[in-house]
Amino acid sequence: MPLVRISLLKGKSNDHIRAIADSVHQALTETFEVPADDRFQLIDQYEPEEFIYDPGYMGIQRSKDVVFINITFSNWRDTATKQRLYKRLAELLSANAGLRPEDVQVILSPNTREDWSFGNGLASYVKEAKAA
Repeated sequence: MPLVRISLLKGKSNDHIRAIADSVHQALTETFEVPADDRFQLIDQYEPEEFIYDPGYMGIQRSKDVVFINITFSNWRDTATKQRLYKRLAELLSANAGLRPEDVQVILSPNTREDWSFGNGLASYVKEAKAA
């Protein structure tokens, strides 16, 4: 279960935001083999004075349309799979939301399976040891 946090400047249309969210989920299903119903996304919109970034960091020229996508996920995918995700995200966000690839910044935050609880106070992916 990836948890996706999408951060962008306020003022975008609901359709634009939905296109971003849908594209991110599509990229995850295609490259990370995330099930279609495994969708957990948070959209954060910021005022310009709250959204601070370097528009030229690493020689990439970002515009005011820059979007930060932070994905928390279980760390079992290899580097090649992560690279496919980055590429597919840029492709889909360009095609579906009109974003420039330069404006798509992705941050992966891996963790382990015992770091997830889907409710009921349980580590959902951990098999409980049976009492002796």
